[in-house]
Amino acid sequence: MTSAPEVLALVPARSGSKSLPHNNVRAFRGKPLLAHSVLQALDAETVQRVVVSTDSPEYAEIARAHGAEVPFLRPSELAGDLSTDLEVFQHALRWLAEHEGYRPAICVHLRPTYPTRTAADIDASVRLLLAHPDADSVRSVAPAPLTPYKMWRMGEDGFLRPLLEHDAPEPFNLPRQALPLVYAQNAAVDVVRAEVVLERGSMTGTRILGYVMPDFHDIDDWHDFERAQGDLVREGRLPADATFVFDLDGVIARLVPDNDYRRAEPEPEMISMVNRLHAAGNRIVVHSARGTVTGIDWRDFTVEQLRGWGLRYHELRFGKPAGDFYVDDRNLSIGTLLSWQARGR
Repeated sequence: MTSAPEVLALVPARSGSKSLPHNNVRAFRGKPLLAHSVLQALDAETVQRVVVSTDSPEYAEIARAHGAEVPFLRPSELAGDLSTDLEVFQHALRWLAEHEGYRPAICVHLRPTYPTRTAADIDASVRLLLAHPDADSVRSVAPAPLTPYKMWRMGEDGFLRPLLEHDAPEPFNLPRQALPLVYAQNAAVDVVRAEVVLERGSMTGTRILGYVMPDFHDIDDWHDFERAQGDLVREGRLPADATFVFDLDGVIARLVPDNDYRRAEPEPEMISMVNRLHAAGNRIVVHSARGTVTGIDWRDFTVEQLRGWGLRYHELRFGKPAGDFYVDDRNLSIGTLLSWQARGR
């Protein structure tokens, strides 16, 4: 019986990002960003070893704490803005061969900036390559949000010329639905044979299979970061063991004048959402600033009020400072939660 090829998952995590400083260890849903890639690789059935390539001792410590191996620190000259994936993978494979005699057959490239892939995505990509001995690599793609048939080049004379040609005349004037479906790489998971990297000096080779995913979640800047956080909720991909902290007045209850909370009325949609999260096994904490300014003790009244509204929660906390704005790295908007509920998640 032939044994399965050795599969190495490599997570590159340099420390010098400019667009979103230290994005590889920035908190995303309660874990450093790179930890999600490590844990997904550890959960994948097809992966035998998970290694993080980083130039940072701090990042290495974080990676090890989540189960990855960090047998070396990447040289600084391979951790710059212009360093390529090929250089990083060649360095890792050569180091492992020289120092450990370890030579995997297949490498899985997991960028820490794509935390929403799954172990199933990794396994499907690896198995796709294994099923096609004539293929050099697998690259994850998603339907392109913009069709290149409506894109242009501009000459030095200022005139536009179509980026792509098409059998139909003037494809740039056709409805998008009439144009060929095209895909864009989404940076979620790439799989390549080690010999392609080492012997042919390429991260893909020439025969590249596509593993199709529905979306793009690569995080390169603050906009990407917040979009990815929100998309998890909109897609209903929240775990059943998270902790949700809800503000009371203005979220669960309508705001009242003069802080007379006896006049507060419930927000039925939010109470329904909180109760659904509670029923799914999440921990619910209600946080209130009631009495912070006036010194009035509203606890007993509030407990009875929430009971009367039918709100299900685990803990009621008082003492949140009164403020006009709250900034939190794990914040979700009310609109996002309600849109999730509207989708029947």
